[in-house]
Amino acid sequence: MTDLVSTIVAKYNYWIYITFMIAKNNLIKKIVGMNIFQTAIILFYVSIGVKKGATIPIIEHGHGSAHQAVHAVDYVNPLPHVLMLTAIVVGVATLGVALALAIRIYDRYNTLEEDEILTQIREE
Repeated sequence: MTDLVSTIVAKYNYWIYITFMIAKNNLIKKIVGMNIFQTAIILFYVSIGVKKGATIPIIEHGHGSAHQAVHAVDYVNPLPHVLMLTAIVVGVATLGVALALAIRIYDRYNTLEEDEILTQIREE
């Protein structure tokens, strides 16, 4: 339990960022903040996929080679990188949809401030 608390306290800058991002009332600022946060997570996963002294997972002499045993420890795991490529594509698509929705909200309510939008919705 103390390890969890010390880890959370050590990452105080992330918690402050999340708190500020949630506290913002402007929709564009929230969308851009979420995109920055997603990019940071992608960079984190790519960085933990690195292995010193390892090579790319391509076996030179084919799979059925009896002369040489394949040692997994000698190769980089490609899975985190492949998953993050997918996350990048999904993130770009999500950003595009969110910005398109923000444009439609602005067209309807003439503002991107959450408080003003909620006030207008309640008055309708």
